[in-house]
Amino acid sequence: MAMYAMLRRASSSLLPQLARRATAQSSSRTFQNVLSALHREAAITVVPSLRFANAFATQTSADKNLAQVLQSEIECALEDIHTQNQIDIPDDFPFEIEDNPGERTIQLKGQFGDETITVQVDIPNVAPEENEDDENDEKNESESSIPLVVSVFKGNGVSLEFGVTAFPDEISIDSVSIKQSEESEDQLAYEGPEFLDLDENLQKAFHKYLEIRGIKPSTTNFLQEYMFAKDKKEYLVWLKNLKDFVY
Repeated sequence: MAMYAMLRRASSSLLPQLARRATAQSSSRTFQNVLSALHREAAITVVPSLRFANAFATQTSADKNLAQVLQSEIECALEDIHTQNQIDIPDDFPFEIEDNPGERTIQLKGQFGDETITVQVDIPNVAPEENEDDENDEKNESESSIPLVVSVFKGNGVSLEFGVTAFPDEISIDSVSIKQSEESEDQLAYEGPEFLDLDENLQKAFHKYLEIRGIKPSTTNFLQEYMFAKDKKEYLVWLKNLKDFVY
């Protein structure tokens, strides 16, 4: 009985100590787990932040470089504009010019008797450098030219429309068609055969028809100079707008 009492007292005093040690060890493991989780979370947060910072630095460098190249091109464009001759409208120019900054085309308007003549003039197509080895003196089809759309209106709303390509000292008619005022854009109206397939006398008559209405080499030669100058001005504005956006 005495031995049983001693064992009972010893076990009763040892159990609280073991419980405290277990609690302490559990608390220590829990604290270590929390620290490990915090370290992992910090690492996950820092790595994307570093990647974003590196990407931003790369973007800033690329944008700055692009802005510098654009500025260099702007300076070249300015010099090109300053060295070009001033374009004066001839006194006998048969049309009024409507030139809106930012648009690639200009509009011409004139009168011929009871007819209203409108001309849409596009930016020139620039020719490649001539090849000295070319045989003969035939016209290079890709030399400098300007596209025109000439419309002749009468009071009934119907118009005669010409597609024209103007080369230096030469005018080429590409197409001739009648346009109805109520014609839908979805309709595929018959626009006649290829102009060069027409009888030669008919071709000459159409050229004369346009000539007396102001579409002649003296007019289109001036328009070439005017549109080249406009192209340079629009190019400069385009470059400046790009630079303002980029940097």
